[in-house]
Amino acid sequence: MAGNLAYDWDAFDAQDYLAHNYADLHDEDRRILEIVREFLCAQAFDADAWGVDVGTGTNLYPALSMLPFCGRISLLEISKANRRWLTGQLRGYSGNWDGFWQVLAEHEAYRVIDRPRDRLSQAASVQRWDIFGSVPDRRWDLGTMFFVAESITTFRNEFTTALAKFCSLLKPGAPFVMTFMENSKGYEVGGRRFPAFGIDLVNLREEMWGLGNGMEFYRFGVGPEPLRDGYSGMILVHGYVK
Repeated sequence: MAGNLAYDWDAFDAQDYLAHNYADLHDEDRRILEIVREFLCAQAFDADAWGVDVGTGTNLYPALSMLPFCGRISLLEISKANRRWLTGQLRGYSGNWDGFWQVLAEHEAYRVIDRPRDRLSQAASVQRWDIFGSVPDRRWDLGTMFFVAESITTFRNEFTTALAKFCSLLKPGAPFVMTFMENSKGYEVGGRRFPAFGIDLVNLREEMWGLGNGMEFYRFGVGPEPLRDGYSGMILVHGYVK
């Protein structure tokens, strides 16, 4: 058992994590993208809406999902290695993300963006932020946090804090999407072991009840080609911050 501070997040191997998780579009990613796409396309956003993705790591598809709705997108990330990778990708993201964009572009709201690479480069910015630190003054209009809260600690109190800190970034009533690895036992990246808090759907509902309204939960079992050992599925929740 160890808390967040016990791990060297600046030494996170961004390329190794990318290769194992996002080099290809997995069935679970497709299903997540479809749900997020339909949820966001059902919302009404102001022209100057500002989105935030927390703990972006090497996952660009939360930011891509916000492109039609946000003039600006903040990517908040603690790891120096991940921030370096993100900065490079914002200059023109790699071809593996085209498949993710194609799923989003099955809806006309995304198809109107002819050059998503240019749009992401113009809209997104990378900022260092520790989820256990102070909350920025800015309150965002839309937020995503994918596979973060359960993947940064083994302690339930820190998991609970991460959920609350994410929600505190958003304006009351702002739509949000979060995803989780279910019952994760931790993971290895570039030969280093990183933590996890084992959350299931029942526990997550308990954790989230005071944070959001209109929440819908989805669970996906492990597919025929698991991303790694030591998890039992994925969970997605979307709703509106209280």
